[in-house]
Amino acid sequence: MTNWSAVGWGFVVSVIVGTIGIVIPGLGQLTAGLVGGFLAGYMAAGGIGRGAWHGLLAGSIGGIVLAIVLGLVISVVGSFGLGPLGPVVGGSVFVLGVVLALVLGLESALAGAVGGWIAEE
Repeated sequence: MTNWSAVGWGFVVSVIVGTIGIVIPGLGQLTAGLVGGFLAGYMAAGGIGRGAWHGLLAGSIGGIVLAIVLGLVISVVGSFGLGPLGPVVGGSVFVLGVVLALVLGLESALAGAVGGWIAEE
């Protein structure tokens, strides 16, 4: 059974650390995925598999939400600068963002597995 509270907290922490990572050089988005995934896995507890599942959910949901927001912003801004090509550019950014979010969700899954393993001990 999925612990949506753990996933939600992992998502929130990923967004907060990711936002800070934009401002502070060296922190970056990878750190956000690791911290959020670890927290989700640790809160869910129950071992490596359960932690990995919750970390994957937290990281992927965060990445997909970010891809939607980024795709919409680029579509709107691109409409002014590129005319009818703006939404096309925004749509391709959205698709690329979703694929990237799912791939980077694996990093959150690894951190979640570590968190679940530590919580089990």
